[in-house]
Amino acid sequence: MSSPTSVETNALNTIDESERKGSPRNLFWPWFGANVSVLGLGYGSYLLGFAVSFWQAVVVGVVGIVVSFLFCGFISLAGKRGSAPTMVLSRAAFGVRGNTLPSLLSWILTVGWETVLVALATLATSTVLGALGWGGGTVTKVVALVVVAGIVVVAGIFGFDLVMRLQVVITVLTAVLTVVYVVLVADHVDWAAVAALPAGGTPQVIGGLVFMMTGFGLGWVNMAADYSRYLPRSASGPRIVAWTTFGASLAPVALLVFGLLLAGSDPTLDEAIGADPIGALSTLLPTWFLIPFAVVALAGLIGGAALDIYSSGLALLSLGLPAPRWVAAAIDGALMVVGAVYVVFVADSFIGPFQGFLITLGVPVAAWCGVLLADILLRRRDYTDADLYDAAGRYGAVRWPAVVLVLAGTAVGWGLVTNTYAPWLQWQGYLLGPLGGVDGDWAWANLGVLVALVIGFAGTLLLSARAVRRQEAR
Repeated sequence: MSSPTSVETNALNTIDESERKGSPRNLFWPWFGANVSVLGLGYGSYLLGFAVSFWQAVVVGVVGIVVSFLFCGFISLAGKRGSAPTMVLSRAAFGVRGNTLPSLLSWILTVGWETVLVALATLATSTVLGALGWGGGTVTKVVALVVVAGIVVVAGIFGFDLVMRLQVVITVLTAVLTVVYVVLVADHVDWAAVAALPAGGTPQVIGGLVFMMTGFGLGWVNMAADYSRYLPRSASGPRIVAWTTFGASLAPVALLVFGLLLAGSDPTLDEAIGADPIGALSTLLPTWFLIPFAVVALAGLIGGAALDIYSSGLALLSLGLPAPRWVAAAIDGALMVVGAVYVVFVADSFIGPFQGFLITLGVPVAAWCGVLLADILLRRRDYTDADLYDAAGRYGAVRWPAVVLVLAGTAVGWGLVTNTYAPWLQWQGYLLGPLGGVDGDWAWANLGVLVALVIGFAGTLLLSARAVRRQEAR
């Protein structure tokens, strides 16, 4: 049995019965702690960037957050059924070797997210210390990056128990300080300005919905089972879904609504959030609360990054890296630092690389998510542990229908999104001609993410139902 002060030895293996512990409500802590980040306030600005009204943004935001985290809840069921990481359980749908494609996608996505979160934490620290007159330049950013990255890497190396313990502390700390932040800046809300925001059309509403889904639940689906795999197999499935969805959605919904009020009240603040979201939000605070604000900002971001680096290490192992889990986490930590250096010291703004990253990876991840959700729905029995690691077993080496669905969903999906945030991504949108082209009203609706999700889900129900029945009959 491991503890928070020992390095976890479990990796891709099925968790032994003697180590399964806890109850579904324990899932509240990691999911809340990873999503209580002050970055949730920044999403208010990003969502209004789709030219929607306040009430449209509220509806779109709540639906996008809750539905996308509901996907995480359903995938958490697989963790209970198989007691193995998400990228191992995905082998049942894709085959033991065919799952290399989803594992690669998952690894890139999680390394990307941990990079984004660490970069944000670095920028926030620099801005807050600069406002206090304690620095804020290059040296401050370097020191902040080293400290934040160090904490995240240590959490990833020690593993599950330390990550789970860290999330409890982060949840309590950030929840209290975030409430204080809201109280302190509430007088900056201009209700008249918010109410005057013009409504957007259907393409704008759908674009905002897709952005919220990719920014929240679809950014976590590839690791959802990693934190339910330690639960006993007797744990209630509906409660696993409910606690995962509730824990993950609660903070983002509350933060988004208040972030919409702030961004809708002040166009200058709205624009500043695009360059440095947390730093811009700190400018509303009295000096005495800047340090507590920095603490809450850093804690929330570190909580999310800790879950990411833990799961990115598991994804790297599922790609075939012949090393212990902690080595994989250390490798990902090094890549995370390199990426954060680019965002902090090279990129012109934060929101450009961030949106480009979300949209481009959101399409194939949505296709994979659709496949896995349908596969979970089709199954009536727990996974057969040994066959998840044996290409000659019941799940096979490569299940081509699932692989082809992800490739097809990605090809169609990339053709229905536009991405001008980086020159090397401007080739996307090649199927938008009938909808007005890359400059038309539907260009920014990012339909490709939803289409990819539907292709993966519906295609699996149609093509794999019989194969799943055969697997479970063996």
